[in-house]
Amino acid sequence: MIRKAVLPVAGFGTRCLPASKAIPKEMITIVDRPVIQYVVQEAVAAGIRDIVLVTHGTKSAIENHFDKHFELEAGLEAKGKTELLEELRAIVPADVNIISVRQPEPLGLGHAVLCARPVIGDDEPFAVLLPDVLVDDDGLERNDLAGMIDAFERTGRSQLMVEEVPRELVYKYGIVAPKGDSPEPGESCELSGLVEKPKVEEAPSNLSVIGRYMLPGRIFPLLAKTPPGAGNEIQLTDAIEELRVAEGVDAYRMQGTTYDCGHQLGYLEAILAYGRRHSRYGEGFTELLKRYAAED
Repeated sequence: MIRKAVLPVAGFGTRCLPASKAIPKEMITIVDRPVIQYVVQEAVAAGIRDIVLVTHGTKSAIENHFDKHFELEAGLEAKGKTELLEELRAIVPADVNIISVRQPEPLGLGHAVLCARPVIGDDEPFAVLLPDVLVDDDGLERNDLAGMIDAFERTGRSQLMVEEVPRELVYKYGIVAPKGDSPEPGESCELSGLVEKPKVEEAPSNLSVIGRYMLPGRIFPLLAKTPPGAGNEIQLTDAIEELRVAEGVDAYRMQGTTYDCGHQLGYLEAILAYGRRHSRYGEGFTELLKRYAAED
């Protein structure tokens, strides 16, 4: 059973400026909770119980969000605000551990994952979830991360979650090259390679990597000896390519929907999607949307 996940949250969030100037981009809210809380909930729903935040000294708000706030809880209890109190306590379930480690230098995603090595170890598989991306599992019996974990346990191969993108936009993404036919949603297939931002006419598929990975602990020694690549950063994809050559890597095709909250339009779309079905605000929010649509 896969129980550990790494969430790299040390980046400065330049794509979200000016909103991320004074607060971590991961703490920007979707309706009534920060983006990173949705990502942690995704991991917990898939069976993850140890969540490693790879963070930075300027990101203490993230650690505080997942910490216990005794004074606030005591105040809510004294005022009889039981529902809100239970909602706060549910941010971190009793059987879930939130662990923070620091990334001392901004040396790329591969380096951020490597910073979690003392917690994860070289013998245990783990998930990586990039908190810019929300994976919406609305309507699914089990979320896509759980499906990807199943695929890892079934095949023993690393898994990269992918989604279909318009063929004319493949130049914006990391695109996988499947061996044989592309997998159906909810299925995985072995890869023959990964191409970063290919030309449209040269793309091996239109399946884009979306920021969810299932990796073996064996990747840590590979990351430790991976030289800096593009941008003088240690690239996770370089170590994954070594794994692919040595033992094979799969693409798991997701069934849900993604929202890139590091991009303003993706963030706004996430607000629309989550806001419309929110248990408390959904009905009123939908009426607001109808009103604004009628004014156009």
